[in-house]
Amino acid sequence: MRSLPRLDPSLCILAIVFCWATRPANAQDSAPKPATIDFAHTVAPIIKLRCAECHTAGKYKGSFSMDTREDFLKSMAVQPGKSSTSELIERITSDKPDHRMPPKGDRLTTKQIDLLKAWIDQGLPWDPGFSFKTSNYVPPILPRKVALPAPTENRQHPIDRILDAYHTRNKQKLPQPADDDTFLRRVHLDLIGQLPTQADREKFQADSPSERRALLVKRLLAEPRPYAEHWLTFWNDLLRNDYAGTGFIDGGRKQISAWLYQSLIDNKPYNRMVRELISPTGDSDGFIHGIKWRGSVNASQVVELQFSQNVSQVFFGINMKCASCHDSFIDTWKLEDAYSLAAVIANSPLEINRCDKPQGRKATAAFLFPQLGTIDASLPRDKRLLQLADLVTHEKNGRFTRTIANRLWQRLFGRGIVHPVDVMANPPFDADLLDYLGTWLADNRYDLKQLLEHIVTSQAYQSQVAVTGQEVAGADHPFRGPEIKRLSAEQLLDAIWQISQTSPKNSAAPVKIPAWTADTPPERRGIRASLLNADPLTRSLGRPNREQVVTTRPDQLTTLQAIDLANGKEMAQLLSAGAASLLKADLIQKADPKSQSATLARLIYQRALSREPAAGELAVAVEILGEKPAEDSVSDLLWTIFMLPEFQLIR
Repeated sequence: MRSLPRLDPSLCILAIVFCWATRPANAQDSAPKPATIDFAHTVAPIIKLRCAECHTAGKYKGSFSMDTREDFLKSMAVQPGKSSTSELIERITSDKPDHRMPPKGDRLTTKQIDLLKAWIDQGLPWDPGFSFKTSNYVPPILPRKVALPAPTENRQHPIDRILDAYHTRNKQKLPQPADDDTFLRRVHLDLIGQLPTQADREKFQADSPSERRALLVKRLLAEPRPYAEHWLTFWNDLLRNDYAGTGFIDGGRKQISAWLYQSLIDNKPYNRMVRELISPTGDSDGFIHGIKWRGSVNASQVVELQFSQNVSQVFFGINMKCASCHDSFIDTWKLEDAYSLAAVIANSPLEINRCDKPQGRKATAAFLFPQLGTIDASLPRDKRLLQLADLVTHEKNGRFTRTIANRLWQRLFGRGIVHPVDVMANPPFDADLLDYLGTWLADNRYDLKQLLEHIVTSQAYQSQVAVTGQEVAGADHPFRGPEIKRLSAEQLLDAIWQISQTSPKNSAAPVKIPAWTADTPPERRGIRASLLNADPLTRSLGRPNREQVVTTRPDQLTTLQAIDLANGKEMAQLLSAGAASLLKADLIQKADPKSQSATLARLIYQRALSREPAAGELAVAVEILGEKPAEDSVSDLLWTIFMLPEFQLIR
């Protein structure tokens, strides 16, 4: 058992969370928990039907706005977690004519009141980006060439020119540049998902100060395998691809791993990737077929509707799940739209169902944006899919390029130009920036590596991280620069394996792995977490089961994560293996026994934090390791370092 007195004080938080999470259950804790409220399908319809007329979209009687969750909280009419003391519940249950809500018409039913109570008691869950307020913004379809503002202060990069004009309009100071050490670690983790090695650092520092950052970016993107194995996680989440799980045993699901991995190794153009996904040949057909669930399923979850939902979300940032049951409550898409896209892949006439009830009519194959072209419903299925692939990747389809540009921007900056990334109907914080990146991608042959390089060589990306706060986190946040990001589950494991040189020996992914290039440092060579099946620790740290499209993972520390990091079996095994490996390292074996602890501490700091330990840090580390480092004491030091925010965050 690790010795708590040796730990960094900040880690006491983990111990507190652990004690709270494992406290003895009382009668209330052991009671069955109510089902999680589905805001879009249960709460939003009630508000839209009974409350919206007086309290949304500019009509705020009694100065009470229900447009957004933030508006609800500002009104003080609801107390999250406390429906019994919330004015909203008091009003809808009151019998006083001048106090009851709604003031006219039928009262809310008991079922509706119970749903609202449960919603409040569960903390007012709200779909990200949703508002009852109608917007005048209509996302454009066609691409738009942007006239770049004049450069200021010798900031010539097109992205900086656009954002400099944005900062000027919003009367903001330009973000300060990040130092070289910060940039070195950030760009390694963002582009290839691995920590920089000492050799990487030395090569970076040997280059000219004016060129070293651009040269580093080119070196990182020139290594096909580290790039592919990092971005494989992003695409697996986005395309619902995995190596094991629901549907694979009984043939109700097919993976696209070999095709996807090779596409990333080859840096296949994005428009070609998407064409091969929608109109597939060979190993790329798993995405459009979805999951064939066993037994009876809701009509909205048949494979044809999965296709409609996935294509809409992945390539256009459109939520078609709500519209797969009925006309959407959260945007303008209709039931007919969801079924028309689903009909493209249907092998037989597809009957439209509303809320699982047949409507007595068949869907006709059609594209979401008919101004770009139509689908000939009389053609066989494969021909319809080919037409759809043409329309999705059409050179005039600006929604296609803007959506992927926004997703990559979110990965690099921590927040999209449009937020959330799956609500592309929301206005961007700067339309010129989004339009510019979309057209730049198309003009540069849909090369995603080039787009990443273009973004990270801007001074905007190379700035200090923004200080988070209400104005940054709010729906109308001003852009202030990159935001702090957490290491993903895969990045955390890769970093631990890299530091201790304990990478697994075998891949679970059925892919053809190329040999390492001479430019890849030995410390960064090994099987990556993206190529393995999920285990309890990676699940806890946010790796999804990939039965649904996942575009962003939760970024808040949970109780389960705290427990697994503090006292989990998988983490303990990683630490033990890492400690044993480090003790066998040549540098440690050859060190003077009197300085062995200091040498080991410096090695761990260099590998984990890309810096030397400060004098005080070194003294504490040596104390933890003891006069003669042993596996237990090295595990303690590793755990202490791995729990530091400096290690777990990308700044």
